[in-house]
Amino acid sequence: MEWGRAKTILILSFLLLNVVLGIQLWSSRADLLDLETNAIGAAEEIQRLSKSKNIQVPPDIPKDVPKLREIVVRFDDNFNPEKAVPLAAPFKFDPLISKGSFRDVLAKTGIPKIESYQFDPMTSLGGTYVFHQLYGTLPMFDVQLRLFEKNGQITSYQQGYVEVQSDGQQKEQKVITAYIALRSLIENYLPSGAVITSVRLGYHGQVYNSQTLNMWPSWRVSLGNADGDVYYVHALNGAVEGPQKSKK
Repeated sequence: MEWGRAKTILILSFLLLNVVLGIQLWSSRADLLDLETNAIGAAEEIQRLSKSKNIQVPPDIPKDVPKLREIVVRFDDNFNPEKAVPLAAPFKFDPLISKGSFRDVLAKTGIPKIESYQFDPMTSLGGTYVFHQLYGTLPMFDVQLRLFEKNGQITSYQQGYVEVQSDGQQKEQKVITAYIALRSLIENYLPSGAVITSVRLGYHGQVYNSQTLNMWPSWRVSLGNADGDVYYVHALNGAVEGPQKSKK
């Protein structure tokens, strides 16, 4: 009799678990469908808005909306981002080679912590190749490694490097979407005829004389004009900073 009762309880518990899992699965699917629908609607709105101002937007606008927080970093005194360091063995650099070969080439340069940086083709111009230090998978736009080319070879570099001191006291928040950032810029900041060449999520802060730097999640929006103007949109509160000049 006791075994029969226990068996009945187990069967009912199993059925209840299946119902709960089914509800969670349906809810997740509904969230994904809603996100996809909203993304499609937002993309169509951006297209309409940009067309009305004759502004070109890239086709690959990011759709991710991760949860992020502000961070505090400290510059490492062993690295001077203003000092050019000559390379003992200059090398030829081709950013178009495969990723595997790309990493192998960089590993042989002797540049310290080279694996901590990611190449940024948008700001690499005129024989200067720019890399950003990564925090997780996101670039810290204000912490750079620059490779300088002369006569077809990389002969020197400048390097900044930071240590993350704190992930901040704030809780992680979902960032605003790239579409919201673009809508704000198109409606209020960009001139008619502007060409947006890149939209990238990363970290940005204000560099002062202090060795520490507060950085916050930001959408970097790059323009294809003569000055290479760059706008930063705070990805937590939507505040806009720019334009800044990327070309030197």
